Amino acid sequence: MSKPYYPTIGLEIHAELKTASKMFCGCKNDPDEKTPNANICPVCMAHPGTLPVPNKKAIEQVIRVGLSIDGTIADFTEFDRKSYFYPDIPKGYQISQYKYPIVSGGALSGMTVTRIHLEEDTATSKHDRGDFSLVDFNRAGVPLMELVTDAHTFDSVDEAAKTGGAFGKEYQTLLQYLEASEANMEKGEMRVEANISISPDRNVYGTKVEVKNLNSFKSVERAIRYELLRMRDLYEEGREAEITQETRGWDEVKQSTFSQRSKESAHDYRYFPDPDIPKFMLSEVFDIGQLRKELPELPREKRARYTADYGIKDEDIETYVNDHALGAWFEEIVRELKSPEKVKTASNYITSDFLGLAKNNPDVKKPSAKNFAELIALVSDGKLSSRGAKDILAMIAIEDRSPLAIAEEKDLLQKNDEGALKEIAAKIIAANEKTVADYKGGKENAIMGLVGQVMKETKGSANPAIVTKLLKELLA
Repeated sequence: MSKPYYPTIGLEIHAELKTASKMFCGCKNDPDEKTPNANICPVCMAHPGTLPVPNKKAIEQVIRVGLSIDGTIADFTEFDRKSYFYPDIPKGYQISQYKYPIVSGGALSGMTVTRIHLEEDTATSKHDRGDFSLVDFNRAGVPLMELVTDAHTFDSVDEAAKTGGAFGKEYQTLLQYLEASEANMEKGEMRVEANISISPDRNVYGTKVEVKNLNSFKSVERAIRYELLRMRDLYEEGREAEITQETRGWDEVKQSTFSQRSKESAHDYRYFPDPDIPKFMLSEVFDIGQLRKELPELPREKRARYTADYGIKDEDIETYVNDHALGAWFEEIVRELKSPEKVKTASNYITSDFLGLAKNNPDVKKPSAKNFAELIALVSDGKLSSRGAKDILAMIAIEDRSPLAIAEEKDLLQKNDEGALKEIAAKIIAANEKTVADYKGGKENAIMGLVGQVMKETKGSANPAIVTKLLKELLA
């Protein structure tokens, strides 16, 4: 059996902020712009003599995110120049923050946060022209918020990988609740990088690599797992010297990492305060206390409220937390129903039956909360069978109508007339001698076959609880 190895991970997450204009100029911040170089100006193109002016709304959004994770909001802050020379950096440096970030500390989803700072995004390189590349500067200068977590050491590769993926997902959800960022990974609005190392000594960090090109939370989890196992195998083979400080990419097709370049250190960027942007005190510009009061209900608060108020399943709660529109619809239904038991029934129908319908049929839409609540009330009050409810749900998800009206039209309301049902039950007993003999011989489950026959005879409209009671009375 191999000796234990202790994996350590840290995350760096960039998120493009949802603002009207770019970080240091008045150009439109539009992630959906298709025309190359449509939203550019002398400032974001770094023409000589231009001066950057910080975007107040972007700074406010970073403060709100910091408050949401219980971070410490700086008073003094400044912007720095981070020098590196890529075709997608117009200035030859990026305006970022180094020594004085806006947010320090905080915690989210089992990991602590080192800092959150603000910078400008780079342009986009296009490599689809054969033997040359072009640069689209629409994204250059867009406000980009970077969160850096502490390095966390885990007892297993699995734990490290799952925690990394879960943190990224929770952070995305938080940004969307705050309306700070759409955080759409497919569109590049949120980019995750993982710093990864492994060591046979819990108290000593191994050599760190940074993995990029992670475009989904599943990819984050898989890349962390792959890289940790790669490192562990090198240790096991006595080849740990081959683990070097480098940047690696993630190949989604091959499900593996690959070497890209040696990893830079902070001094390689030659950070220094940007002389064109005055230093400032945040308390002189923002009312931090008021911003805290104005925060919306956060994901963790919504989970706690749903658990306390509704007692629904954890997996249902996660569905509502992650799908804002579905959660809002659920709460409308709750206001119509009021009864805790009916709310639980409603949640089951939403997360299983309704979402199942929506997944397979693009025409499915949410019926009004009033009509959905009426459907749940009919089921809960024993007036409609589960089968009938599923059938009516499929109808009102296409044409939003009263479930009671549909049930009456199609004769789906459960028949509770014991006199009429007793006659049908007696007829079924007479026609099923073997099933009756099995039941009387001790096979209690045999009665369900008789219940099924009655339901078939009544086209599903009989109340199964009453049918079962009547059959047992007749067979006693």
